[in-house]
Amino acid sequence: MIVNFGYVAMSEILSNASPSQTMTAQQFAKISNKDAGLKRLERIAIHNIENCLRLLKHNNAHDICFFRFSSRLIPLVNHPLTEGWKYERPLIPLLREVGEYVSSHNMRVGFHPDHFVVLNNSDDEILNRSLQTLLYHYKLLKAMNIDPTHRCVLHIGGKKEGKVQGLEAFIENFSNIPSSLSKMIILENDDTVYNLEDALYLGEKLGIPVVLDLHHHDVNYGECHLIELWPRIIKTWEGSPLPVKIHISSPKSSPEDKRHHDYINKDRLLQFLEMARGSSKSIDVMIEAKKKDKALFKLMEELKLEKGCEFISQATIQFNRT
Repeated sequence: MIVNFGYVAMSEILSNASPSQTMTAQQFAKISNKDAGLKRLERIAIHNIENCLRLLKHNNAHDICFFRFSSRLIPLVNHPLTEGWKYERPLIPLLREVGEYVSSHNMRVGFHPDHFVVLNNSDDEILNRSLQTLLYHYKLLKAMNIDPTHRCVLHIGGKKEGKVQGLEAFIENFSNIPSSLSKMIILENDDTVYNLEDALYLGEKLGIPVVLDLHHHDVNYGECHLIELWPRIIKTWEGSPLPVKIHISSPKSSPEDKRHHDYINKDRLLQFLEMARGSSKSIDVMIEAKKKDKALFKLMEELKLEKGCEFISQATIQFNRT
């Protein structure tokens, strides 16, 4: 089984390479000329995207072909203060350059919009804001000339009216949103409300791939063991152009701690890989550790000492442990 490792959004090694620099709404409101304010936002966005390209080149130097983009590449998108801003137009050449780099180096990239993107809410205003955020991610991917299919990880949402009602509201709303946006979505189990069985209920019913978050499962599990659920997860990816994907992080202190550690507990990862061995030709593993690429490099050094981990590249292994 081939296992590719990636990390999230920012580097702990590269200096001055943040792809998430921003301007607050308060700062923007103080600029008397709106056009001048939008130009300043445009300059920030260009700087963020240039840094994103730097990160991709850093990743390529270390054979990392799996990466999550920051959702904050363009500040104050869809804010009432920037209403009518055609933010993508001046950025298309640079975004196209990013997409060409991704394609030419065969990288898998995607997004994980913030938790306020909620598709199971009955409030039309909240749902519309969520769809506008998804449209923003769609525009970024299209400008990069990257197929948006299954590039956005979402949580199921809240349970204001109860968990069962939340699941049914997701089904109703998902069925009514534009297919261009619904095709982007993959679902992840969360650490508090909707466990892996809930995500699979929706994934199987609606044809959405399910991303296993191993840490979330460990702190918020249902009635079934992971070994029973894993084949069902694999099956949700059968119609996807992308390989099966999981998220890993480690608790900061006790096993029940929902907070993320700086680094990854390799033993828990190896335990999962032993369970999953032979179930799929490849798995892409997104590291959600506080130390980002440092955590990835540390994990790779630790795996070099483990039997059954044959290194194909600096960030990809063939797992053969029996």
